[in-house]
Amino acid sequence: MNDRITAYKILLKIEKDKAYSNLALDSVLETEADCYKPFVRALVYGVTERKITLDYILSCHLSQPINKLKPQVLTVLRMGVYQIKFMDKIPASAAVNESVKIVKQQGFAFASGLVNSVLRKTADSAVVYPPNDGSPRYLSVKYSCPVSLAEHYINDYGFENAVGILSDALAVPPLFIRVNTLKTTPDELIGSLKSEGIDAFSYGLDGALAVKSGNIFETDCYKKGLFHIQDLSSQMCVNALEPKPYDTVLDMCAAPGGKSFTIAEIMQNKGKVYSYDIYEHRLALINSGAKMLGIDIINACVRDSSKAHSDIPFADKILCDVPCSGLGVIRRKPEIKYKDLGFIDKLTELQYNIICSSSEYLKKGGRLVYSTCSLNKAENENICARFLEEHCDFKMIDGFPVTLMPHKDKTDGFFFAVFTKE
Repeated sequence: MNDRITAYKILLKIEKDKAYSNLALDSVLETEADCYKPFVRALVYGVTERKITLDYILSCHLSQPINKLKPQVLTVLRMGVYQIKFMDKIPASAAVNESVKIVKQQGFAFASGLVNSVLRKTADSAVVYPPNDGSPRYLSVKYSCPVSLAEHYINDYGFENAVGILSDALAVPPLFIRVNTLKTTPDELIGSLKSEGIDAFSYGLDGALAVKSGNIFETDCYKKGLFHIQDLSSQMCVNALEPKPYDTVLDMCAAPGGKSFTIAEIMQNKGKVYSYDIYEHRLALINSGAKMLGIDIINACVRDSSKAHSDIPFADKILCDVPCSGLGVIRRKPEIKYKDLGFIDKLTELQYNIICSSSEYLKKGGRLVYSTCSLNKAENENICARFLEEHCDFKMIDGFPVTLMPHKDKTDGFFFAVFTKE
């Protein structure tokens, strides 16, 4: 199948079925052996990430509103504009001609003239963005996000940080791994990966490696469980928990298990880690990951962490990495930025219930970490302030909370706060 046809079908599924780009990509690419997967991925993610910008560019050359176009025709136009304006080494003529072929092949020959005309005009003219006047409208068009999301980042973090967050959301995210110190050392793993053609180096924390190039999932190091994928922000969060050998640790929202694995490794596989998740099918991810890494102190169980359970033990350390809006990881999940922000109101109540219920299991002098991969004060600082106000036996540890921003810290957008019980 033609690479662009493959990308078109995936993008149309995302547009019509509101499918997640990563899931739609994986389901198609698993069965497509004759396409160049890097190109397909780049095109699908690029069009998804820049949809608002692409529609703005198109609107400058269309005589009709965008919403009057058939989804199939609009998808082809977006693909064409993205190739012309945002992909290197793609001749404009090729982008135009291939787009015309697709609409014809897909049964929309009546639109071939429109596609040809609009894309040629796009290729022949520079993009003129709205003036950079500090407005959400400018950020919306320039960085392809709803005006409401631009307003949110400006209100919570200021205009300059909003620019940084949104511009970084269009960049390729870095890849970090956590060394499995039960089986190897950072230096040994760097050498082993190098022998397999993977360029990795220590970065930021003990046990954290940044990967510059190569497919790490095809390596013997991965198959032997010498590391697992984990962003630097999550590793920093686990470090803040300060797990120690022979501790009892609760990971209240654990699946797919990355933080539980790091906790167990820091504990030298000594003690107890209880990894809870509300969905039973997700426990398999925790159990299979632990087995691959050689960890045997993790006990994965189904629990709704927003409610009290009499069989949950008292613990030295508790991690509440709660379900969140994901407004810190939109570069990994671009669909998130197009959601109506109204859904956050329900999340904040769930988040608060989780930290309150979880705090009941903490021993005196113990340590509780509350974290999200969101950049949103309603989910972060506000939850923590409410918790402290209503739990006088807890206090925030000095130096916290911490808010990590992609454009400043080279991590995912992330928040974590550390409490102790007096």
